[in-house]
Amino acid sequence: MPREIITIQAGQCGNQIGTEFWERLCLEHGISSDGILEDFATSGNDRKDVFFYQADDDHYIPRSILVDLEPRVINSIIESPYGNLHNPENIYMSNDGSGAGNNWASGYSQGERVFEDILEMLDREADNSDSLEGFNLLHSIAGGTGSGLGSFLLERLSDRYPKKLLQTYSVFPNNEDSSDVVVQPYNSLLALKRLTKNADCVMVLDNAALTRIVADRLHIQNPNISHTNQLVSTVLSASTMTLRYPSYMNNDLASMIAPLIPVPKCHFITTAYTPFTSNNAETAKVVRKTTVLDVMRRLLQTKNKMVSTTPTKSSCYISILNIIQGDVEPTEVHKSLLRIRERRIAQFIPWGPASIQVALTKKSPYLKTQHRVSGLMLANHTSIASLFKRTLTQYDRLRKRNAFLDLYRREPIFADGLDEFDDSRDVVDDLIREYNACESESYLKPTGTSA
Repeated sequence: MPREIITIQAGQCGNQIGTEFWERLCLEHGISSDGILEDFATSGNDRKDVFFYQADDDHYIPRSILVDLEPRVINSIIESPYGNLHNPENIYMSNDGSGAGNNWASGYSQGERVFEDILEMLDREADNSDSLEGFNLLHSIAGGTGSGLGSFLLERLSDRYPKKLLQTYSVFPNNEDSSDVVVQPYNSLLALKRLTKNADCVMVLDNAALTRIVADRLHIQNPNISHTNQLVSTVLSASTMTLRYPSYMNNDLASMIAPLIPVPKCHFITTAYTPFTSNNAETAKVVRKTTVLDVMRRLLQTKNKMVSTTPTKSSCYISILNIIQGDVEPTEVHKSLLRIRERRIAQFIPWGPASIQVALTKKSPYLKTQHRVSGLMLANHTSIASLFKRTLTQYDRLRKRNAFLDLYRREPIFADGLDEFDDSRDVVDDLIREYNACESESYLKPTGTSA
């Protein structure tokens, strides 16, 4: 029985990523831009109904909710070739169309006002599912709608559907360059609190790393949003491949997430992908020959990771899941794992087994790729704490000067004071300490006992 997943696209970034994702899924399942199954898509060994359902006229409709507080991006989706794909009842745009002005508090407050409408869409989609497994939230944490309204949705969803999995694909801001959103550290910190407390699994995608990959690996000198969004959609489709083209393992979300997250609080997952290809880039660096060992070794290289972290000597992997696509023999996987272990390419936690799990999955028969083997790594690594530390440092710099706080005081959540900021900072600080503690051999020992 399929375990359905409902996708929620919040804000400009979430909807742009979602658009690329649905285009890619349609290509992989042989579905036209209008939702009609193509004549050649007859192999039938895929599970379309995890992400799509069939309307009365047999069109395939995505199980998706599109939400934005200003109409520009959603209007561009409606006017695009894939405009007829989505259910019009599942699109929410704010009536006044003013947006959240890159202010987390504004997005959160508007969430309270519009939630009844969004909840009706969510409940209808959930009731339409035979065996709903969970929700995917696509958003960014730097702006107003994706971070503020996204935070509100996370809180409400975890209350309303406590037994369903909440997974997010969260785009973190580029902390290395100056940003056009000056209050980005405030927004990021407030959203991080909800990602820590309310989400079951957070796939971390970081704009700095995505831009670097587009420039270095795809040889595009002036990367734009469509290039980075295409990378994100590749990760999205590869991470759901085992659900849509199932084999005997990892064919539902719970069985994928469980081995990755042995400690509930440490649920921020780093991604890496190889070999990179791009529809927009003729000059992409071509990997001439792909083998399982080559792909698995490349996945462990920093340059292929979609997150900019700063590892220390004690940084280590908590767990790894490699999703290998293509025509692969299990014996190849076994040999590759032995070779990686012999060479000690990856350093693991001292208090648990060194686990590289491998899921083998078929490639879509309808989408031709130039590589025999490609791979996605989902890894739980303690160096992710350095990303949170950067956010805290930038937050402290702004907060010390009490800069731009009037924008937040206008909203109801900050009407009685700025305690929400202090509480969010404590939550993120505690998360960093938890990841640092994971690097210690005594992590599982009760506190107060000597070594």
